[in-house]
Amino acid sequence: MEKILSALGTLSVEQYVITETHTDSLECFYVKKNLDLTRRADTTVTAVQVFRPFEKDGVKMLGDSEATVRPGMSEQEIRAILEGAWYAAQFVSNPWYPLPAGVKQPPKPDQGGFGGKPLSESMKTMTEALFAADTAEDVFLNSAEVFMRRTETRIVTSQGADVRWERTDVWGEYVCQCPAPVDVETYHQFSYRAPETDALTAAVAHALEMTRARANAQAAPKTGTYELVLDREQMRELMSYYVNRASASMIYQKYSPFQLGDNVQGEDIAGDKLTMRLKATEPYTGFGVPMADRPLVEQGVLRTIHGGPRFAHYLGVEPTGSYRAVCVPVGTTPMAELTKEPCLYAVAFSDFQMDPLSGHFGGELRLGFLYENGMVTPVTGGSVNGSILDGQGNMAFSAERYRSADYDGPLAVRIKGVNVAGI
Repeated sequence: MEKILSALGTLSVEQYVITETHTDSLECFYVKKNLDLTRRADTTVTAVQVFRPFEKDGVKMLGDSEATVRPGMSEQEIRAILEGAWYAAQFVSNPWYPLPAGVKQPPKPDQGGFGGKPLSESMKTMTEALFAADTAEDVFLNSAEVFMRRTETRIVTSQGADVRWERTDVWGEYVCQCPAPVDVETYHQFSYRAPETDALTAAVAHALEMTRARANAQAAPKTGTYELVLDREQMRELMSYYVNRASASMIYQKYSPFQLGDNVQGEDIAGDKLTMRLKATEPYTGFGVPMADRPLVEQGVLRTIHGGPRFAHYLGVEPTGSYRAVCVPVGTTPMAELTKEPCLYAVAFSDFQMDPLSGHFGGELRLGFLYENGMVTPVTGGSVNGSILDGQGNMAFSAERYRSADYDGPLAVRIKGVNVAGI
């Protein structure tokens, strides 16, 4: 840090952001329940972003460029790489904006529940939760990969920030296999910022059950328009539409028409009204400014536009920092009621996606349950193609809850009038 600050002073760089990241990670790879391989890494990387004010055709500009400094670099090497970034910054013609004033605060320990424990101990806790539901003979986990990462971040800026905090993440992937009557494998992911052992065990149990159902599914649903039920990670992806559309960068660049006070769920809401809260997963922004939870949507009305100082200044709103995690209140309809009337309950896709520009969502259906005529039929094949703009006024949220790293809210949602291409 001292070498970097000295080099910046020598180059007369007056505005900068230094982000030092120390990462300790542990990775475990399993074949069935047998530990096959472990990897451990300990790295430190420092990113230095420099800002260069200048004028272009009489207009104030603020260019920026970033360089990466690694341990072991000499003072001459650090100065050379920062000099290159300073030179490059003059070619970035962004209209001028002020950098926010940061704060100086004592280091913040890990608040997620993993803090103070060795990674190996936390890894054992999470892997035991992963395999706790793997007890059947006909369907099982044939492989898994679990990753844990403890990150200590320090941010020092020219605007007075000097903050440091710790955070621990766990994420991974696993493959469920059911050999009969048809040998199928299904791929699943998970991610948490706290030791959510019960949630992970429940997720694996559900994945095993759905893999068994996938092995018995044969026909694709008929082509038509359905009332569609989406759950878990599909639900998280669906809600990301509102988070992305409310970002200052998308609004300023005219990719999103959202404005504060808009009825972003539409004017005619026959279903559940949407309320969402942005969750701060870091204590500070990238400029060392404290972050806090904020209301995003209240009863369908947009309350916050979130983003960094550049686009926030262009729009004339508060620079809040960028958010991606949300909390959504659960609904009042139990899952049993949500699937009571005829519908297609889509539980697994090859790759479910939500397009934040158009509002279209969908993917190739790997497993679904067709509820009709008092019967439940597992189906596979075909594809789903819907629009959140068409269905957002008639959404019904489940009373059950689902949690992951970036989502805490209803387990499922029912949407009317979604197109399904099948047989």
